Amino acid sequence: MDQLVLEAPVTTLTKPDTSHLVTEDDTPVDNFYSEKNERLLVRPIYSADPPLFGGRPFVVAANVGVFYSVRQPAIVPDVFLSLDVEMSDDWWETAGRSYLMWEVGKPPDVVIEIVSNRVGEELTRKRQIYARMRVTYYVVYDPDRQLQDEPLTVFELRENAYVKRADYRLPAIGIGLTLWEGIFEGKRATWLRWCDQNGRVIPTGQERAASERRRAEQERTRAEQERARAEEEQTRAEQERTRAEQEQTRAEQERTRAEQEQTRAEQAQVRAEQERARAERLATQLRALGIDPEA
Repeated sequence: MDQLVLEAPVTTLTKPDTSHLVTEDDTPVDNFYSEKNERLLVRPIYSADPPLFGGRPFVVAANVGVFYSVRQPAIVPDVFLSLDVEMSDDWWETAGRSYLMWEVGKPPDVVIEIVSNRVGEELTRKRQIYARMRVTYYVVYDPDRQLQDEPLTVFELRENAYVKRADYRLPAIGIGLTLWEGIFEGKRATWLRWCDQNGRVIPTGQERAASERRRAEQERTRAEQERARAEEEQTRAEQERTRAEQEQTRAEQERTRAEQEQTRAEQAQVRAEQERARAERLATQLRALGIDPEA
């Protein structure tokens, strides 16, 4: 392997001549899967709501050159994330077209390389360069396990060397990474995603909008179910009230019939007493005439 030659970033207050730097070219570098996964790692950071990192400014980009020396060509991570920096307003000028460490004042905090073949030197030359650049976290995602036994490895800079982390968290920036099985842009696959400190995937704006729509539909469904239950309760209450009114009507009718029966009984008793009284008067009259009424 060729000897690695790295120079420390320029720190002089005199800005170096950058007119010779090649900030982009027309060489295609990505396969479809890598290109999609790179965008899946960029979009959620910018669209997060509420914003990530406590509102601190940041830059996250895919396939943008990072220059660590004016005399060395750029290294082009698949994805990088840098906190407390902002893109230049003059991004059509050379100094604003790429990530110039002497302009920005710091290295990226996270660099992600997605392995697509065995010649990318992700675990050798690139790892050495990022360590010399003092990138805090170096992530190697190897979906086909071409270079390592596991698909995802997170290295953390300790002093001057990278140490493999036991998990995929990035504590210095407050988020982490996870492997997520799902559909992105119509393709189902295992994707590398950002996640919060509790392991929840940080959604894209489209995913968050779809989730909001699902919640709104669920709320609407629950409201309709509640309305249907309320209508059923109202119907049952009206039926109960109708039954109660019918029972009351029947009770009143029964009471009326009972009162009528009692009246008829009392009238019959009066008639019987009247008949007995007439019979007694007649018997008295007959006895007065010397006639035995019972003879």
